[in-house]
Amino acid sequence: MTHAERRARITEEIRQRTGIDEALIGRLVDTFYGKVRNDDLLGPVFEARIADWPVHLERMRAFWSSVALMSGRYHGQPMDAHQPLPVDARHFDRWLALFEETAQEICTDVAADHFIERARRIADSLELGIAAFNGMLVMKGQRLVRPDTDVALPQGAGS
Repeated sequence: MTHAERRARITEEIRQRTGIDEALIGRLVDTFYGKVRNDDLLGPVFEARIADWPVHLERMRAFWSSVALMSGRYHGQPMDAHQPLPVDARHFDRWLALFEETAQEICTDVAADHFIERARRIADSLELGIAAFNGMLVMKGQRLVRPDTDVALPQGAGS
């Protein structure tokens, strides 16, 4: 069996188990980023950096297809794109809250759980990567807080 055949088999197994397909991913991404763009905390961060929203949304559909279905559609470097962003724990908490809310509105429970579990891992990884990129050591049980704010938040604070 080739790599492409294995990937297709895994993608189909995930689809059957969760009900996730490309159409659902598209609805989730479009609805979620509509909320992000209108959010007082996240909207300005995204608007300052995204010049072409249709291109960004298509990239995010490919990303979530790769994450949720293991489709291999996304070929980018998310850490590189996020490291220089002026974000901290508050932004990740808000991002996750909006993502979880959207997944629970649009998806079945099984599909929402599948997306949310992956979103939490992604947020944790990006938060640690951004902290390291900025020369900050975030210890176990702490969260990334920018130097112009207070000390690192305990895990789960601000959620």
